[in-house]
Amino acid sequence: MKLIPRPEYLDFLKRYQNHHLIKVISGVRRCGKSTIFYLYRQYLLHHGVAPEQIITINFEDLAYEPLCEYHALYQYIIERMQTDRMNYIFLDEIQHVKNFEKVVDSLFIKENTDVYITGSNAYFMSGELATLLTGRYVELSMLPLSFREFCQGMPDSLSVPEQYNAYVRVSSFPYALQFQHDSQAVEEYLSGIYNTILVKDTLQRMRSGDTMMIESLMKFLAANIGSLISPNKIANSLTSAGRKIDNKTVEKYLQGLKDSMLIYQADRFDIRGKQLLKINAKYYLVDPAFRRLLINDTGRDTGHILENVVYLELLRRGGKVYVGQLPKGEIDFVVERSGTREYYQVAESTLLPEVLERELKPLRAIPDQYPKYLLTLDEIPSEADYNGIKKKNVLRWLLGDGF
Repeated sequence: MKLIPRPEYLDFLKRYQNHHLIKVISGVRRCGKSTIFYLYRQYLLHHGVAPEQIITINFEDLAYEPLCEYHALYQYIIERMQTDRMNYIFLDEIQHVKNFEKVVDSLFIKENTDVYITGSNAYFMSGELATLLTGRYVELSMLPLSFREFCQGMPDSLSVPEQYNAYVRVSSFPYALQFQHDSQAVEEYLSGIYNTILVKDTLQRMRSGDTMMIESLMKFLAANIGSLISPNKIANSLTSAGRKIDNKTVEKYLQGLKDSMLIYQADRFDIRGKQLLKINAKYYLVDPAFRRLLINDTGRDTGHILENVVYLELLRRGGKVYVGQLPKGEIDFVVERSGTREYYQVAESTLLPEVLERELKPLRAIPDQYPKYLLTLDEIPSEADYNGIKKKNVLRWLLGDGF
């Protein structure tokens, strides 16, 4: 299998190498966390680190099951550590070890250890990490493949639009690239990931829950990508469809789905008042291909799928991503990072004058001079400038051209 280089994630690990901090990688199942560890270990070996300085344990390997008892794990590592050199310790899927934080803390206090851990995201929420590791860690939140990364695994003979169609049809999960020519295999692989996350990372974590109801909730969210919704609206819609549920239960299930990183929530941001709004939010899937799996792709809905792709890409590029609210109008995305702000409108096409005007109107109403972008699939013209509002071809933007 061809490994996709993911330099942004590797650079994070390189940047913190030998710093006295625990490096934590979190992310949805099968997004590539273990592969990043492998690529980073290869980097270490090519830059002067000897094999005996590296200790690697993957707790999904049955061979390491005896080490799921934390005293045994600590003893195993101590016996293999080099006393006079730095030791690079990789603990993969460490949530299988009860009281793992005691091992990590004990290793952390030693001067010659550099500790890296991954875990199924359901066990690695920032709030829990902050409690368990109390400020001694840095966290890298991983997502499945970006469009640019996905293209590296596709045939060069395909055009960029063809590659994008494959991206939203096949999946952004790395291993799905192996099945790009077999739609049945893709569907079976995606279904396996989805069901595993739903059962192991959502239902088990909540210790209770109605599987059928959560399935109905996921299907509702998939059908309403990019729409402002509230727990009350969800409860009313599901109840009307014969699945009776109250607001509190919807909120509980939404939190469980967010914790397992199946979905992401984009809250509303009042652009004029410069504050977050508590009512209504938009929800996006961790992989746009899940939409087809959940609702059988009954409509193309290209615009909302594109919006989902752009949202995830903005998360990858760093910062907080919100939905912008104006007195009259809405901005698809407001991104805040490093004391600056950017605004994005996303549309399938703005070739029709009335559509272009509709998309530009809220951007023109923003009372500041931060960068404003209109992203579309249009090829002619692919770029334009409307009094400072920059129109860009979204596929080139996803590939990093001119960003």
